[in-house]
Amino acid sequence: MNTQTTPSPQFYLTAPATCPYLPNQLERKVFTHLVGPRAPEMNDLLTQGGFRRSQNIAYRPACENCRACVSVRILADGFTPTKSMRRIMATNNDLVATVHRAEPSTEQFSLFRRYLDRRHTSGGMSDMSALDYAVMVEDTHVNTRIIEYRKREPGASIDDSKRGELIAVALTDMMSDGLSMVYSFFNPDLEKRSLGTFMILDHIARTRTLGLPHVYLGYWVDGSDKMGYKTRYHPQEHLTPRGWELYTPETV
Repeated sequence: MNTQTTPSPQFYLTAPATCPYLPNQLERKVFTHLVGPRAPEMNDLLTQGGFRRSQNIAYRPACENCRACVSVRILADGFTPTKSMRRIMATNNDLVATVHRAEPSTEQFSLFRRYLDRRHTSGGMSDMSALDYAVMVEDTHVNTRIIEYRKREPGASIDDSKRGELIAVALTDMMSDGLSMVYSFFNPDLEKRSLGTFMILDHIARTRTLGLPHVYLGYWVDGSDKMGYKTRYHPQEHLTPRGWELYTPETV
C-alpha cells in the first residue's frame, strides 16, 4: 500500500530587521513559498492562520518581544456602513470596477508611481521600478485578480464598458472563504473621494455577492496610526491565540 503523503511546506525565519511600524522595535517573519498545484489551497489555509501573501511568499510576524500585529478580517454579511461610509459610496457612484487577470499595465504602473511618490516616499517600496511592479502582480500561483476602478465616461450607462480614467487599483486574492486585499493604490490627488475606504467597501459588497463570509485586510498594528483604519469596519474578527474572535472596540 502506498502511504506516501504530499510534501509539507518548508518554513523559514528571517533575521531581525527594523520594524516599519513601531519605533524601537525589531521585526522577524516566518515565511514559506507558495508554488505548485497546491498553492491556492495552501494560500487559503495560511491566510486563515494569519499569514499574508507577497508574490509567491506567504509570511507572518514572528517577533520575539512584540505581538502588536494582529490579523483582521471583516464579517461581510453582518457589515453595516456608517453614515460617512455611505457618503463615500455615493461620492464614488460614478466609478466602474472591472476585474482582470493578474497582468500589469503601463497605465497601472504610472498610477502606482504617483501613489508611492506622494504617500510612501520613504517606505520599502519607494524605489520600485516597472519590472518590480510587474513581478508584484504576476508572480502568483494562486487565484489573483486585478480590479481597476475607472471614472465612467460622460453620458455612459452604469454598465458601459468604455474605458475612462484609471483612478484606483486593487490586487486581490480570490479565496474559498472570501477575498484577501493584497495591495491597493489610487490617485493621491483625489483625497475627497476616500478611495482607500471605497475599495474596502467595494470588496465587502463583492464578497457578499459571492456568498462568502470574509474580507481579509492583513495586519492591524496596535499603536500604529497609519494602520488604525482597519478597525473601522464592523463586525470584524481578530486572530488571537485562541483563534478568530469577534473584536470589540475599546470605548473611551
